[in-house]
Amino acid sequence: MKRVGFVSTRLAGTDGVTLETYKWYQVLERNGYECYFFAGKLDTPQERSFLEPRAHFEDPEILEIHSACFGTTTRKASLSARIHELKDHLKSRLYEFCRQFNIDLLIPENALAVPMNIPLGLAITELIAETGMPTVAHHHDFSWERRRFLINAVRDYLQCSFPPNLRSMRHVVINSAASRQLSYRRGISNVVIPNVFDFASPPGPAPNGKVLREELGFEDDDPFVLQPTRIVPRKWIERAIELVSLMGLERPRLVVSHESGDEGDIYAQRVLEYADRLGVELIYIGEKVGSARCFNTRCDKKYTMDDIYQNADLVTYPSGYEGFGNAFLEAIYFKKPIVVNRYSIFVEDIEPCGFEVIPFESFVTQEVVDRIKLFLERENLRDVAESNYELGKRYFSYEVLEKKLLPLIESFR
Repeated sequence: MKRVGFVSTRLAGTDGVTLETYKWYQVLERNGYECYFFAGKLDTPQERSFLEPRAHFEDPEILEIHSACFGTTTRKASLSARIHELKDHLKSRLYEFCRQFNIDLLIPENALAVPMNIPLGLAITELIAETGMPTVAHHHDFSWERRRFLINAVRDYLQCSFPPNLRSMRHVVINSAASRQLSYRRGISNVVIPNVFDFASPPGPAPNGKVLREELGFEDDDPFVLQPTRIVPRKWIERAIELVSLMGLERPRLVVSHESGDEGDIYAQRVLEYADRLGVELIYIGEKVGSARCFNTRCDKKYTMDDIYQNADLVTYPSGYEGFGNAFLEAIYFKKPIVVNRYSIFVEDIEPCGFEVIPFESFVTQEVVDRIKLFLERENLRDVAESNYELGKRYFSYEVLEKKLLPLIESFR
């Protein structure tokens, strides 16, 4: 069982699902597996890729279906018919993908968890049911975790395929709360495999670092405060703006590394206006930044996330909710001090590991800012960063992923 097929809506860019898929791909490849990819947008190796545009959640017809399914409790018969037509089309393409690459094992990446593309989820479910294909479903977030999916006209489809409960499937979630909820809501046993990072390979120098600071107008001694997330409401970027505003900087600035996500641009505009009211210069650089640690490493962007992190003096992570916390691990990997809101998954799955960070509870006060200043002035700050790095290596490394994922795959033999 050495030929693995990853299936998702999109495996491109720097979103969390794509980044984690890349890490699983690296671990599987170094253990003798061959990986292939099916999605509506792909940055993956061309000779191993199967592009199907209607698998993407941004396909116009999929968007139209999505809009008609949520925010209401009934659907027209014509909508049901169209969903099944697209499901049949996508299923035939999935069969073609499996035949073309002789796939032994499927790994759906969030496509059976969050209902961004309902026909795709139904198609994957039917393929597994019809073939008994061994499947490790990697779930990053579920429909019940997002408010916009709570009112819907597709409860039957959600029960059927998001996620399905089939004999040839193993289920992986990324945090303890999701594990409990999946067991409680669906009676599905599962394994918790956290997000990981390649701590065995320390970061190298960032050749474009100085150029980046100069382009953004930073002097050598200007504090570079980084918000390393997409611009979506649950990231609570307002809290990062408040932190910068209270720090008493000569030029209060906050650098945001990513572009807006799949939730529109209204929040990005709201954050800009809020920063202006508090006298903080907000610098969006997402259009200039690619990843050096994902599929498309040729990167047509001017900078990589490595460049951004290497320049940061402080990382802000004020999210109200996270499925796990990729940016947290990245900050630890690049040995940067991080101020983090104690969101629920952090409290349960990350904080007990013993990382030394600057935590706060939901809102920002001057006392929090004073703690940041004291933390940054500590003489042993380098030792703290090294200690955090070693904890990352112990709990969230590729080696941890190997120990958890490989036995799960071998259980099919």
